[in-house]
Formats: sequence, structure tokens, C-alpha cells
Amino acid sequence: MSRNIERIETGIPGLDELIEGGFVKDNAILVTGSTGTGKTIFCSQFIWEGLVKGENCMFITFEERPDKIKQEALDFGWDLQKYEDNGQLKIRHKDPFDTAEGDELFWFRNELEKYNVDRLAMDSTSILSLYYDDQYKVRENLFKMVRTIEEAGVTALLTTEVEEGQDNLTRFGVEEFLVDGVIKLDILYMGSGSSRSLSVRKMRRTNHDTKSHGMMITDQGLKVSE
Repeated sequence: MSRNIERIETGIPGLDELIEGGFVKDNAILVTGSTGTGKTIFCSQFIWEGLVKGENCMFITFEERPDKIKQEALDFGWDLQKYEDNGQLKIRHKDPFDTAEGDELFWFRNELEKYNVDRLAMDSTSILSLYYDDQYKVRENLFKMVRTIEEAGVTALLTTEVEEGQDNLTRFGVEEFLVDGVIKLDILYMGSGSSRSLSVRKMRRTNHDTKSHGMMITDQGLKVSE
């Protein structure tokens, strides 16, 4: 691939080597996996990398409360509160039952521009099923969400949850076609133990690794092994 492509380091040790140095700038990347695979940690680690590099970041959570996200991040040594206090980080919680219909769902459009956001994490798009019963509306609004992010020129990480034991890559079967990249997290339970893995299923403009790699949750966050 062209060496002129600007890339954003993910902050996940071992991952950037699989994707030619990082995510393509201004792309939207989807992290998918079942419960407990590390998606929220992935988001916090991605945001932390941007903060220490001086970037303006935003974390939008539809499920976890901001104080819980900050506490869990602090367990890994990531003091998000410090950057929230100085204005470099914006954490927004959106209750899915507070918004009914229409463009209100994309209230973050103006905030991305207002705060000149460089890096965005959104956890989790699966919650859209609580907004709309109609699957067409879910897909339509996923498309609008990704388009909004692209138009804002933000490098974004979105998560989606798939049910345990399902072979589907995503919950709605459309997310993987809307985004620029897809990273799948898995966990395999074996007796009293378990093992985690990561695979890059899609990454536009990138000659990416296609194998499954071991992944660990350490006291410093996620780490991908060979």
C-alpha cells in the first residue's frame, strides 16, 4: 500500500504491526465480539492513546455510565478524568430511552465539530435495537451514523455485540459493510480457563494480516501476541 497514507496508532500493543502501522486517518472501524471479549477496554485504550498524543477525543457510551468507564480505565493506569477536566476529552452518555425518533440520535454531529474531535469511540451500536423495532430503520440509522462520522473527518472506533455462539460477524448483518474496517474479538472457554483472540477481518487501504492472534488483558490493557 502507499506509504503516503496517514495512519493513527491504535494504542494496542501488537495490533498496529498487523495493519501497516495503524488505522487510516478519518476512517470508521468496528470492533465486534460477544460479551466479555474486551470491547470497552479496546475503546478506552484507543482514546487514551489519542489523549497522550495531544488529540481531542470523545467517548460516547450508550450503556456504561461515564463514571464506571473512568474507574475501569483507571484500573489500567489511564486517568481519563484528568483530560476531561482540561477539556481535551468529552465523555457523553446517551440513554437510549431518552431519544425517540429522527435526527436527534445524531446530536453528536455538532459536538464533533464544536470540539474539533480527532478521535471518537462509540460503545455500543447494538443499542440501536432499543430505539427502533424495525430492522430497516436500524440499518438506515447505522448508515446515517457512519456517514455523520465520516463527514466530520474523525477517526472513529465503534463497537457492536454479537450473541454468544453465533457465527454472525455483527448483530444486524450490515455494519461490516458500512465501516472501513472490522476487528473481531473472541474468547474460548476451556474447562476452568479461557483464551482470547483477535483477528482483522477487514481494513480498507491496508495490506492487513488475516490470521487469528492471541490477545491478553494485562494490567496495562489489551495486548496482541503473534
